[in-house]
Parts: sequence; C-alpha cells; structure tokens
Amino acid sequence: MRFCQASDQSMLIYLGEEIALPTHQRILNLLRLLQKEAPPWLRNVQPAYCSLMLTFDPCCVHPAEVEATLQQFEERAQSERCPKPRLVEIPVCYDEEFAPDLADVAKAHGLNPQDVLRLHSSRTYHAYFLGFAPGFAYLGELPEEIATPRLETPRKKVPVGSVGIAGKQTAVYPFATPGGWRLIGRTPLTLFRANRKPMGLISIGDQVRFRPISRKVFSELASP
Repeated sequence: MRFCQASDQSMLIYLGEEIALPTHQRILNLLRLLQKEAPPWLRNVQPAYCSLMLTFDPCCVHPAEVEATLQQFEERAQSERCPKPRLVEIPVCYDEEFAPDLADVAKAHGLNPQDVLRLHSSRTYHAYFLGFAPGFAYLGELPEEIATPRLETPRKKVPVGSVGIAGKQTAVYPFATPGGWRLIGRTPLTLFRANRKPMGLISIGDQVRFRPISRKVFSELASP
C-alpha cells in the first residue's frame, strides 16, 4: 500500500503496480468498505486500475490520519466477503456501418473481420472501473491477438453505443463524445440513464460478455 498526497484535500492510494485481477479485488474490497463505513471526513472515492483517489475535508482531518485510517481499513477489507460478480450481456452489431475500424484492426493482425468479432465476443471481460464519461466502463482484458493501440488522431465525435478497443481494453461509449478508441461495433442498448437505478448498465466489478447480433436484430432492439 503506497500513499501519494495529490493536493491539500486528496490522496492517491496505490494497491499495485500493474493491471491484474488480484490488485483490482483489493481495490474493490477497500472501496466497498469505505462506502459502507465512510469516515465523516470522506468526500469522495474514485477507483482506477491500481489505485483509489480519495478526497477528504482538510478542515476535519490531517493527511497522516487519513493514511493511518486507510491502513486499518485495508487490513479489514481483505477479510470482507464480496458478492458474486454480476454478469452483463451486451448485444453488439459488428456490421461495417457500425465498425469503421474493424477492417484495419483485422489487417493489422493478419486476420479477417470475422476473426476479430469472434475473438472479441469469445471472452468474459471484467469491469475494472468507470471513468471518462458517466457509465463508461473500462473492460479487460482483450485477447492478445486483437490488442490494438488507440487511433493517432481521435475522432471529434463517436456515436453513442459504439464498441471500441484500445490496447488490451474494450469499452462501450454511453454518449456521443470525442474519442480515440478503434470502433469495431455498436450496441442498441442505453448504457446510462439518469433516472435508472443504478444509472449505469455496467458497474465496477461486473463481468461483461458481448453477444453478436444482426443488423435486423439491432434495429428491433433499438426501436422504442
């Protein structure tokens, strides 16, 4: 456990140095315990792959006390029993009109587009954390055979529901936003709704599978 004070009211807590499920489980355990028994000075907690960013009230607590409290919480967190991960299925249409980068990804790895969609949908992914935009879940890990860097120049607008890959990650864009991930498909599902509980379709700790669907099925699922 390593601490790095990010400002007079924020602290970074590192629980590992690489993207891995054991590190993620430590983060998830500590996050859930902090949510369940939040200290009075705690303002917000934001998880990432290997760390937690914690915001606190500097008028109520000294950083040294924050560190000491978190050490105690982390020791307790490891004995916490976590619920079984929820499985979320995302239907995806990999047709060319929704997948502007699919052919390039296939070509870069000496594959055909059908190989890419088969590999992408063959794995159960883990939702490591959410960020970038509300409901945007960072999912890993992508099969090595199709791991591909981000675009050199990001798009100014990525259509809502687009399924992208970047390095060994994959994700679904819950809103139309700029983005540099390589787009290989699209889902008709709405990933984020402010009036839904939970608001995001995917939560940290969930397991996610992508199910290939036809253009016809996409249109049927997208209909109101």
